[in-house]
Amino acid sequence: MSTNPRDPGRKDGVFEREPARRVFAAELRECRYQFKEGEDEKSPTFVLLPTGERSNRIFLVGTLTEKQRQGDQNIFYRGRVVDPSGTFFVMAGSYQPEAMQQLAKIDTPAFVAVVGKPNLYQAPDGAFLVSVRIESITVVDKATRDLWVLDTAAHTLDRIDAFKASSAPDVIKAKEQYPAFDVTVFRKIAYDALAQIKI
Repeated sequence: MSTNPRDPGRKDGVFEREPARRVFAAELRECRYQFKEGEDEKSPTFVLLPTGERSNRIFLVGTLTEKQRQGDQNIFYRGRVVDPSGTFFVMAGSYQPEAMQQLAKIDTPAFVAVVGKPNLYQAPDGAFLVSVRIESITVVDKATRDLWVLDTAAHTLDRIDAFKASSAPDVIKAKEQYPAFDVTVFRKIAYDALAQIKI
């Protein structure tokens, strides 16, 4: 096991990063449940995907179609990243200075790879909104985007298959939180996404 404190594989309690999940925008936007693991203020916060996997960090690749600088003293950037299934809303502010600088320098449109933390908000009208707080964002090529679609489709299909048979706590919780949701809709979304790329 690595002794590097920045190594995500470290298990001694000093530093352990959550894996970045690959998820399509169409699934992320259906999230309705967020929870904290542990009672410490530094304990990670997760959104629960409808397919039954917790996610503290996600990895997405798509087209940055627009970005906006907002605020005067507390400057932050908002952006829209589109994958074959829909739109991710991303943001970076003063608490993510490197990510904010990276986003500020990118001209739209561009293929980008983003690692970030999903955050779930409930609007006054009851609607749920999911945004991604950027940890890092880099420009990539179309081949990288297509490989991400391929990988994400495989992960999505695996989660759907596991959802039907699994009795894992997160799957049970997802069935409780999304009782009327048919996760098989994501199967078509995955196949439709694959149909849009050429590997």
